[in-house]
Amino acid sequence: MRFCPLCSGSSGNSTYIEAGNVRLLIDAGLSCKRITELMRSVGADPASLSAILITHEHSDHIQGVNILSKKYGIPVYANAACWSMMRTQMTGVAPGNVCVFENDQPFWLGSVRILPFSSYHDSIAAVGFVITHREHSVGICTDIGHIDNRILDTLSGCELVLLEANHDVDMLMAGGYPYLLKRRILSGDGHLCNEDCGKALVKLYDRGLRSAILGHLSAENNAPDLAMITVKTILEEAGIGEKLTVALALRDRPTGVFEL
Repeated sequence: MRFCPLCSGSSGNSTYIEAGNVRLLIDAGLSCKRITELMRSVGADPASLSAILITHEHSDHIQGVNILSKKYGIPVYANAACWSMMRTQMTGVAPGNVCVFENDQPFWLGSVRILPFSSYHDSIAAVGFVITHREHSVGICTDIGHIDNRILDTLSGCELVLLEANHDVDMLMAGGYPYLLKRRILSGDGHLCNEDCGKALVKLYDRGLRSAILGHLSAENNAPDLAMITVKTILEEAGIGEKLTVALALRDRPTGVFEL
């Protein structure tokens, strides 16, 4: 399995996964042209995609989906509630490529098992994904809101997880965002802060996690060095600082290719 975050942040999100003969794109939050450039930079061809999987309908996750699907004839998978919100933006998706999954019910594409699990983000029926091929599993958990035991159980057994470290609480509170927006981000259906990301990784290590990628960092309310220092400090205090590999998803270009 090859796992590559192509871009991650409020300006656009997309992750490429290659497993056996299956090629997946999780979200496409930049233009078709830019997604194509990013894929080709890691040796992937958008024309070879088996499917695009949608976490939720916010524009930083679906901007390029319509044109990508139309241009390359790619099936697009989302839950029914998400489709109801983005249907007018997906007029280029052929009827036969409109695919609907149920939250918390696994489905298969070839030899790849896909579990879309419900998250707590403030969109309509948002999901994360656990992708499994043979003995390897990876998780995609950005725009997650908060993490509880249900999500921890769902991610159990994942070797690698892309998990949001969206903001530093002090930076957010001292910044220029309106109060209502700050309250939304800090809420249980907003975004995960650096500290909560680190605490979740400690719990996931006990459930099999060995590599993590910090994603969806806010450009205004976080900094890459701060996110890494905060998370690694929490891991070191838990005695697993040298045992769990941590990388950082970049905002505008691929982070690298992770091989499982």
